[in-house]
Amino acid sequence: MFSFEPKDQPQQVVQSFLVGGVAPRPIALVSTISKDRIPNLSPFSFFNAFGSNPPVVAFSASRRGRDGSLKDTYNNLIDTGECVINAVTFNILEQINLASTEYASEVNEWEKSGLTPIKSDIINPCLVQESPFRMECKLYQMVSVGINPGSANIAICEVLKFHVDEEIMENGKINPFKIHHIGRNGGDIWSNIDSNALFQLKKPTTNNNIGMNGLPDYIRNSPVFTANNLARLALLETTPDLERAYEFIKGYEPLKSSLSDFEQFRISGDLGKMLSSALFNISNLENILELTAKEFLQQNRIKEAFLICMYNNHIMKD
Repeated sequence: MFSFEPKDQPQQVVQSFLVGGVAPRPIALVSTISKDRIPNLSPFSFFNAFGSNPPVVAFSASRRGRDGSLKDTYNNLIDTGECVINAVTFNILEQINLASTEYASEVNEWEKSGLTPIKSDIINPCLVQESPFRMECKLYQMVSVGINPGSANIAICEVLKFHVDEEIMENGKINPFKIHHIGRNGGDIWSNIDSNALFQLKKPTTNNNIGMNGLPDYIRNSPVFTANNLARLALLETTPDLERAYEFIKGYEPLKSSLSDFEQFRISGDLGKMLSSALFNISNLENILELTAKEFLQQNRIKEAFLICMYNNHIMKD
């Protein structure tokens, strides 16, 4: 384990570990306007939402790592107290990359990036037409943490009005499979949050689950299961009894098959044939029933996976 205190490393090193370890980060494309009416558009990846009543988001317009100077977005927010925060999606990624250039204050990033300004309803800075999710905000508080290169300037903003394209909505909510967010990692690496990267994991519905400490040792110490597998098994509210495990297994007749067949059943997702094949090949491959239970877990058939493990443990002891 490489451990260090920030005071012992240059700012650039601390920055690289921070952005590499805290990732992927959502990106705020922030539109502001100066007191002299000069528009500014800049992306920030130190960004997130922090409350809904009132709705509050925050991003950090940190001091430049090069010389500690303040960014135009910070100065504009201090002077006017207004900004629009636009979501960054895949369709505008390259334009966002252009907008991240450190242009001189008098340069219009809207023109450089080719993004289209739309008049806001409540505040002066413009919305980005190409972004499907936009928030008109007022500055609630600016929290400055130091005056050194890379020091944070955390802009805490209250959302005054939301603008959401209907094409990304479904049943009155934003469909995460449609908005196609982009995230920021360390260095030049980005995250493409498309449908291939998304998955569903329901939150526990009760606080009565058995927990990791409720799992029997033969499951907890299995070489087959990952920590994620164990945590999913630990969602059960009660530990099934052995009689129920035998009843479940009786529903599957051993299927004369090879280990190659077993693997094909796994690839195809045919759990029934996979279990029947495992029962036939139980002496041909160590942990074959636990491997089968793992596939049941992948399809969220938690109780059945537990029953397979119980049965396997009992016959292995006999």
